[in-house]
Amino acid sequence: MSEPRYKIVFDGALQPGVDITTAKLNLADLFKSDVAAIERLFNGRIVALKRDLSHSDAQTYLQALGKTGIDARIETETPIELNLSDVHEQSAAVAEPDSPYAPPRAAVGENLPAFATLKPFSVEGRIGRLRYLAWSMVLSLVALPIVSVFALIGLGLVSADSTTGLIIGGLLAFFLFLAFAIVGILFSIQRLHDIGWSGWLWLLTLVPFVGSFFPLVIMVVPGNTGANRYGPPPPPNSTAVKVLCSLWIVFIGLFFVGGLLGGITAIQQEYESSLESSYESGSVTTDEIDVEVEPAANSADDAAEAALAPVDSAKE
Repeated sequence: MSEPRYKIVFDGALQPGVDITTAKLNLADLFKSDVAAIERLFNGRIVALKRDLSHSDAQTYLQALGKTGIDARIETETPIELNLSDVHEQSAAVAEPDSPYAPPRAAVGENLPAFATLKPFSVEGRIGRLRYLAWSMVLSLVALPIVSVFALIGLGLVSADSTTGLIIGGLLAFFLFLAFAIVGILFSIQRLHDIGWSGWLWLLTLVPFVGSFFPLVIMVVPGNTGANRYGPPPPPNSTAVKVLCSLWIVFIGLFFVGGLLGGITAIQQEYESSLESSYESGSVTTDEIDVEVEPAANSADDAAEAALAPVDSAKE
């Protein structure tokens, strides 16, 4: 009678206190595979990770799997199984190496999608650099007209001296600002997920000095090309994403030109003011000179008249 054979099966259960993300990463490292392939093992179905093992090999394999945090078990192989899918798995197992750490080749259910579903208002998911800029542009385009309307309403309330209206308008403006800020934070978290970083790193934007350049890091650092612990990669960028992203170049150019023109205008006004000040100070000095010269001229006339007076007396 032949020696009984065993298999290692897994139904998605984890050992107590083990996080599912940690288990997936450990399995991916053990099988030298990506996370997307490992996630297929956690579909709730019973999956045979390894077949046709001796009892000692099954124990070795189970110990290695136990270190990853999953709760696998050993079952006896059925000698005869009239199932075409199992026959296919048995034929595939012949080509497997004898190492108990070989990647699982069993059918593990439906394939995961190649790209993740976009969820703009969620802390889950991933977005790339261009989509992050495009979504931020949409948020800015939506916020600008709303803020302008609230500013006009606030000016009207100030001119009408309505205290109640000012309080209500201030509360609405606060909640509006809070809503836009939360949406912007969600965009940043998904961008961090695409890089493979924790979303909690967004708190670095609140740190002095670090927060001044960390948003630039989020926009520049490329994301992971494949799946990571936060899910599959985002879908390719659409034409709308590219157009919205290019608007940032236009806005930055307009801002730069506006700042340059404003600086030139300020310098010109300051130069004209200095010229006017110099002209006014020069006029005052001339007036003072004229005032001082007039008494001197009067004294010369008096002296001439005094000198001519004796001559006139002699003629008489």
